[in-house]
This record gives sequence, structure tokens and C-alpha cells, in this order.
Amino acid sequence: MSPGAAYLDVCILCPERGGRGHTSPNEAQPVVVQGTGVGGPTPLSPLQLWRSVIALPASAIPVHPSPAPCRPGRRQRVCLGRGLDITQLSYPLPPFLPAPPQHPGVHLLEMVSPALTPLPSAPLQDIRNTVGNIPMEWYQDFPHIGYNLEGKKIYKPIRNKDELDMFLEKMENPDYWRTVQDKMTGADIKLTDEQVDLVHRLQKGQFGDVHFNPYEPAVDFFTHEVMIHPVTNRPADKRSFIPSLIEKEKVSKLVHAIKMGWIKPRKPKDDTPTYYDLWAHEDPNSILGRHKMHVPAPKMKLPGHEESYNPPPEYLLSEEEKLAWEQQEPAERKLNFVPQQYRCLRAVPAYSRFIHERFERCLDLYLCPRQRKMRVNVDPEDLIPKLPKPRDLQPFPTTQALVYRGHTSLVRCLSISPSGQWLVSGSDDCTVRFWEVCTARCMKTLPVGGVVKSVAWNPNPTICLVAICVEQSVLLVNPCLGDKLLYGATDQLLESYVAPEEERVQPVQWVTATMEEHSKGVRLVVQHSKAVKQVTWHGKGDYFASVVSDNSNMQVLIHQTSKRWSQNPFRKSKGLVQCVLFHPIRPYFFVATQRYVRVYNLLKQELTKKLMTNCKWVSSMAIHPGGDNIICGSYDSKLAWFDLDLSTRPYQLLRHHKKALRSVAFHKHYPLFASGSDDGTVIVCHGMVYNDLLQNPLLVPVKVLKGHAMTLDLGVLDVLFHPTQPWVFSSGADSTVRLYT
Repeated sequence: MSPGAAYLDVCILCPERGGRGHTSPNEAQPVVVQGTGVGGPTPLSPLQLWRSVIALPASAIPVHPSPAPCRPGRRQRVCLGRGLDITQLSYPLPPFLPAPPQHPGVHLLEMVSPALTPLPSAPLQDIRNTVGNIPMEWYQDFPHIGYNLEGKKIYKPIRNKDELDMFLEKMENPDYWRTVQDKMTGADIKLTDEQVDLVHRLQKGQFGDVHFNPYEPAVDFFTHEVMIHPVTNRPADKRSFIPSLIEKEKVSKLVHAIKMGWIKPRKPKDDTPTYYDLWAHEDPNSILGRHKMHVPAPKMKLPGHEESYNPPPEYLLSEEEKLAWEQQEPAERKLNFVPQQYRCLRAVPAYSRFIHERFERCLDLYLCPRQRKMRVNVDPEDLIPKLPKPRDLQPFPTTQALVYRGHTSLVRCLSISPSGQWLVSGSDDCTVRFWEVCTARCMKTLPVGGVVKSVAWNPNPTICLVAICVEQSVLLVNPCLGDKLLYGATDQLLESYVAPEEERVQPVQWVTATMEEHSKGVRLVVQHSKAVKQVTWHGKGDYFASVVSDNSNMQVLIHQTSKRWSQNPFRKSKGLVQCVLFHPIRPYFFVATQRYVRVYNLLKQELTKKLMTNCKWVSSMAIHPGGDNIICGSYDSKLAWFDLDLSTRPYQLLRHHKKALRSVAFHKHYPLFASGSDDGTVIVCHGMVYNDLLQNPLLVPVKVLKGHAMTLDLGVLDVLFHPTQPWVFSSGADSTVRLYT
């Protein structure tokens, strides 16, 4: 069927059948009859369909092809043309239909429209919507809405009511509540009772049709009872039990895409709400941005009991207190008002200082500077350096292995032979004892007739010689231990000395030992003017240095054994010298005073560096075998590690001991250093020095060794490492020497 055309059921009466119409409604056959109407497609409403009687010849009906031929006497569906105004289909006929006199056998047809209710009277004015399905807003600014068949404008109903007229109509018109405006035509339509009921039912969520029963009993198509015969007995398809090749191909494609990473699994949705900083990307020039560092004003103090209109009696001032309050300066008064008592709140007068206090508060707010103190939130755990575990830094001494007993007073000093087989110890009992390291057996005891302050075994393995400080002398002793060829060659070396022809002026006297002293092992005696407190050897074994207890420039002396020649390297005194050391590789000489360590170049004869120890009183000093790091112990229980390439200040200051440090020592081969203190403990630390200059040394305390008993408030007086093994020796005020392995 053609859209937009008016279709009517017509019955064509044929005279050959006796003027009979159709005998049965089942004989009706659709036939499309088209006219050539004027204008475009126009939907027809029931208001424009009228009962009309027209004469129509059967031969004048153009029929579209249909499956069955059109025969007279059948009910046909006739199209009266697109846009045909049926109100004009009254006699006389429209131009496209022939006149009745020229066509005999034409019978009258009756237009049938079952859904049409005949209206006795129709409005003369035609206000149909002839513009089609377009937005009505397009005609909002025009007085008309569409055109009629003559091409004249169809004007909108006149609506010039203002709000007062609408209000009066609302009050006076009883049907105002059921009047609605049709937006398509602009006309007011009064709803019928059936339409109002329909609206009410739809508002309540009910069905539009009154006669529809939503609660009819359901027809049980498939019952729960098992029937004898199946509903369908069609055999199962072959595809229902054979795997699908198409699905297999799809799955293989998906698997390949997953393997290649083209398809990635969906991430699980995170249900936690996301919070974000609303002002994170705030424009700094905006009003809010200017107040990022806004500091709120301090709040005023809340009123107390004294400001009450009826304060307790103890808050009221007596006459003497009032007089004293009036005589005080305003800045000195505790209260800037006098507490008063009133019988009720209505009797309280206005506060005289109100405006003055408000003004002062405003001055405080804009004149008093306020600043924000930023607190740095640092996790304390982050401040502690991440150190390796001690068990990863083995080997280091952990347990006491041997105790060397024999001295009767405190053992001040220790030294070990280059081979590590023999140990020498000096004590306040005026003896020097030589021990075998592995058995703790005392091999030899040498009485020296005075307190032994320092002993030093010659580091040259081809010379068997020990320097011993006793009062104002340095004794060079051959212990005659070990290889007979070795100590015999040492005696021959000393006896081969030839005195120079001219006597040179020396700060000390070199004296050959007497026969009695020679039998004890003493070979040479170097006599000083004052008491000697330290002696140390150069790495080659020919030179040694001694420190004298003096304030003059004669504190440090350097001696040459082969030429029996001594010299004073310094012209001026730089302070009280505590100890001296030779550099193991380079021609440097370290001199430690109370607070500083000075490094001298012996070839250039000049001061190279001056190290600040940050200690009150340096007690001892040791140098790393590499020569670039030294450690200093002090009497204020600090151990300072210096990296000579890094700075003149300590790289690290260790405060592991509780009392004064008496001695410090480095191991020759292992990355170990030790410190002995008056608290009776020896602390062994791992001190790894890297070849990479960009990497700082790693200092980790690994073991606290205990064993010495406290005597006269003194603990460990000297510590010393074995030259080849990770063992440490310690001498204490309890007259013992202990070996820890």
C-alpha cells in the first residue's frame, strides 16, 4: 500500500449479479484504487472523514496487479488518492472521476469506516496541521501554521491572554483543569471523561484498557507432569554432537593472539574510591593560590570566671587591690578590667573598652608577624646507615684463646716479630718478657731496671732487634730467639760499625753495651736528656724515632742504627707531642699532638697536612697499610678515622667505648682495626678501604672482646694484631696479655 493515502472499503455492485452485493465477508479482496489528488501526502483524521455517497463506475477504477483478478461484486479496498480532501468527495464528483450519465450501470458505493464516529456538526474553520512531522518551534514566530488547499495561510488561534486573564479563566472556567493545548495546532482541547480516566489509570501504573485483565489464569504450555509423547520428536542435528570447526578456528586465533600479546587480560577493577588533591594544579596567581601559606590568626583567650557578671567572691578585688591595680602600668596589669558584680544580666551596662579592645585585636592581626615553621618528617630508620651483617665480614677475632701470665704489674706495651712467632711485652715491674705466641710460654725475661714505656720489634724480617724505652734510654736488644743465622747476622751488622773520624754533635749519646748487658742481649744504649715515652721503627728497619717528655723542640728525635747518628728534625715546638709514626710506603712522618696530627714530607722537609682530630687529647695513632687512612684514639673515648685524600677533618667519629682509649691498631693484611679502652674491652671493627676513590670506606663494628679485669681504674693499655693471622693481642692493667682468635 502507498503511504499517506486514504483507503476505504467499497463494494462494487454489478447488474449482471442482480444488483447483489457481496454475500460473505470472506469474499473481500483488496484492490488498490488511486486518484490523482491535489497537494502532497496528508494524513486524514476522523474529523475529515464523512459519510459520503458517490457514484463510481467499475471500469473507471485503475487496479494495481494482484494475485487474484478483480471481479465485480467483490468488496474492494479503494485508495482515494494522496492528499485528497474527502470533504470535497460529495456530488458533483471530483474532476478525475467521470460523470454518472455517461456510464450506465454505475451503482452507488457507500464509504465504510468502522473506526469512524459520525459527527453531526463540524467546525467551519479548518485548523488541521498541514505541515507534517516537523518541529513546531519553526513556526513559533509566525502567526500562521501551514497552508490549506487553496494555498492560504492557516492562522493560529488568537492567544493574547495575559497572566490576569489566565488567572480569571482558571478561577471561572469549571473545565479549566481538563483543558489542554494541542501543540500541533495551537487549539485548546477539552478532554473527555474517558480520556481523563485513561490519564488517571496511566498515572497509577495501570493498564490503559479498562477491560484488560492482567490477572488471567496463565496457560501452562509445558506442564510439570512428564507426558507420554514428546512435544517434538525431531532427530538431533549432526552439529549438536560434532565439534564445530568454525569455533575451533576462532579459538585458535584467540590463543595465538594471546600468545603474541595482542590480546591482554582485563585488569581487575579497583573498587577503592580514588581521592585526589583538588587544589594540586591550582593556578598560583589565583586568589586561593596566594593564600597557600596562610597562617590562621591565634584565637583569643576564652572568658573566665572574672569576666562573669556575677563572679565568685574570691575574684572580686578588695579596696587595697583596687588601689594597687590603679597604680600599676597598663602593661603590667594581669587583668585589663576590674571584676564587678551585678544582681542580674539586665543590670550589666555596656562595656566601655569594647571598641578599644576590638581596635587592638585588629592591630594584632595585621601588624604581628606570623611565620610557619616547617617540620621535616624524617623516618628515624632512614638516618641509620644500612650496614652489612657481621657474619658476612668474617674472619675476625671472636674468642679468647690464650692468656700470657708472668708479669707482676700492669703491662704497658706490646710488640710482635715480623714472622708472628714471638711476642715481647713491657711492664711496670721493670722487666721485658719474650713469649712464644702459639704456646704462651715465656721464652726470656729481661730485667731493665726501670718502668718500660714502649717496645718496638724491628719490622725488617732480616734483622732481629727490639727497641725498648726505659726511663731516659732506648735499649736496642737482640733477643736471640728463632733462627740462629738470623740473630747472628744482626750482631755482625751492629759490630761492623766504624766510628767516623770527626766527632759530630748529636742530641743523644750512643753507648755500646757492657759485657754484663751484652750477655742479657742488650747491644746498644741510646741515652736521651729526658724520659722517653715512645719508640717506633721505619718500615725498612734502619731508622727509628723516639718521643721525649719535653716541651722544647727536642721532643721528637730520628735515629739511624747503621750509622749511629741522631738528629732533631724540628726547629720549633708545635705542642706536646703524644706519638709519632712513619708512613709505610712514602717518605711521610706523622706527629700527633694533643689536638692535631701533622703530616711532614721528609724529602721536602715541609708540612704537608694538618689534621683536626675534633678530640680533646689524642692518646694513640695507627696508620692503614695502604697509607691513605689513619685512626686516632683519644682520652675522651672517641676514635677518629681520617681519609687523607678526602679531608683534613675526620671521615667518621666512632664513640663505641665508654672510657678513655689507650691504644689503636690496624691489621697488615685483613680489613680490621681494633681499639683498647679503660672500660676493659677491645672493640674489633671491619674497616674496608676500596681502590675506587669514589667509594667511601666501610666501617662496621663487629665484635666486643672482654676478659681483662679493671685494676686501678685502668683496663686495656695496648692492642696489637698478628702480622699474618686475624688474631689480636691485648695487654691490661691486670698484669696479663691475652690473645683473641
